[in-house]
Amino acid sequence: MDFAFDARTEELRTRLLAFMDEHVYPAEKTAQEQRALLASPWDTPRIVEDLKAEARSQGLWNLFLPDAGHGAGLSNLQYAPLAEITGRSPQLAPTALNCAAPDTGNMEVLFQFGTDEQKKRWLEPLLAGEIRSAFAMTEPEVASSDATNIETRIVRDGGDYVVNGRKWYISGAMNPDCEIFIVMGKTATADGPDAPDIRRRQSMILVPRDTPGLEVRRAMQVYGYEDHYHGGHAEVVLTDVRVPAENLIGEEGGGFAIAQARLGPGRIHHCMRLIGMAERAIELMCRRAVSRTAFGKPLAQQGVVQNWIADARVTVEQLRLLVLKTAWLMDTVGNRGAHTEIQAIKIATPRAVVGILDQAVQLHGAGGVGQDFPLAELWAAARTLRLADGPDEVHQRSLARREIKRYV
Repeated sequence: MDFAFDARTEELRTRLLAFMDEHVYPAEKTAQEQRALLASPWDTPRIVEDLKAEARSQGLWNLFLPDAGHGAGLSNLQYAPLAEITGRSPQLAPTALNCAAPDTGNMEVLFQFGTDEQKKRWLEPLLAGEIRSAFAMTEPEVASSDATNIETRIVRDGGDYVVNGRKWYISGAMNPDCEIFIVMGKTATADGPDAPDIRRRQSMILVPRDTPGLEVRRAMQVYGYEDHYHGGHAEVVLTDVRVPAENLIGEEGGGFAIAQARLGPGRIHHCMRLIGMAERAIELMCRRAVSRTAFGKPLAQQGVVQNWIADARVTVEQLRLLVLKTAWLMDTVGNRGAHTEIQAIKIATPRAVVGILDQAVQLHGAGGVGQDFPLAELWAAARTLRLADGPDEVHQRSLARREIKRYV
């Protein structure tokens, strides 16, 4: 990567690259070995806590949050190359730096919309890495790519709200350190389920994990993986869950707007890390190509392999420029002004990185689909991101409408 960033970003990049080489990559095998010995597969391996302590001691902590009082005070453009580096080891590095989803998005929501009490109770321990969290939006009974379809009900009852609904693929919910859920549902008020504006029917509310009626029913697999390091992806059922009214985030009917505010940074963070995944894949392809021989000559001399590697390099450089442009626009004109570019990277990046990872798997043969290399798990993660935070088709539909509108 040859871009010249500002002095602080370059200094953090240098330190983070060293942290990855000295601590993260060597920990990947250790983490696997420790996890196999845990009483519960959802417990956190000791090496992960060691990485967190080391990252914090080096000042590589909460890099995602632009507020200097709570995070590193970095802009999106400054954070982009750092998030890319963590994407090279997405199971360990983001968690080690306290920059892992869904906690990052939840911390941003609490920082932007939470009350002082909500920040003290939940944001501060999240920033300290003492607890984990979950974001409960997706539902199995409706097309959740359209957030206005959400059917979970949040009903006011005196000084409380009562929540009923069924969620699934709720990231982080299986982690025993997950203590708080941000739940999105419909509020039953005049501004709620029957409101004329369908985007004013949703609200978000904080539900502690130990609240009676909240059941984490089962872990949902992702292409056969359980994503232990992310805390899994659970099916969660809420039955007459009662929480104080002060647990509401923002105002009634403000849930859709909060979700959009949360998703903008979340989408670009995913794309930043995806570029890191692609870089890891290219490195593994090159190492494999120079170390293996087939049909009388090294794979590195096979024309098809050379084409794969060349095309991968060109694709990554193109994607990086688009992601950096998007980050710059978010910093200068805001998320709304960068709307088209945010959608463009969300369409282009996962799709292209899946292709690069697929060729890397092909180059590794049987090894590519197994656990001795990270490629299969990286592929599953990248393919899933063509659905997460809005499927490709939703972004294509919205982006096309904006383009066409210019000519109507």
